[in-house]
Amino acid sequence: MILKLLLSSQLRIYTENRDIGLRDCLILKLNEEEMNLIDIQQRLRKFAEDRNWDQFHSPKNLSMALAAEAAELLEIFQWVTEEQSKDIVSSEKEIAHVKEEIADVFIYLVRLADKLNIDIEKEVFAKIALNEKKYPIELSKDNAVKYNRR
Repeated sequence: MILKLLLSSQLRIYTENRDIGLRDCLILKLNEEEMNLIDIQQRLRKFAEDRNWDQFHSPKNLSMALAAEAAELLEIFQWVTEEQSKDIVSSEKEIAHVKEEIADVFIYLVRLADKLNIDIEKEVFAKIALNEKKYPIELSKDNAVKYNRR
């Protein structure tokens, strides 16, 4: 799979194994379809409103659903080896299941942020900047020790 990022006025293409560096990312393009966070939030909001589900979409319920979907994703990898987890892409059935669970996690995360009026893009960039400070390359490269345990 190739992931394409439109950065300002520049298109960069990365394979799934490279660090994509989300800084200045405006639009993610997956399989040639644009992914716009605001459009996704609006579509999910309308989906819930049309079904009168907004009454059930409290932050508590959405965070619980998010955790449940993350657990379903985790379950796929629970009893496989490191190598098997990397090789899952070779099985159309298994990778389809992974994609579905990732989408479910993303949907609940976007819905939760929308209900709490959190700008995900802004918060992701802020967190990336914080992580760059917590994990400077010179201390973190090839080192899995958490910053507060060094």
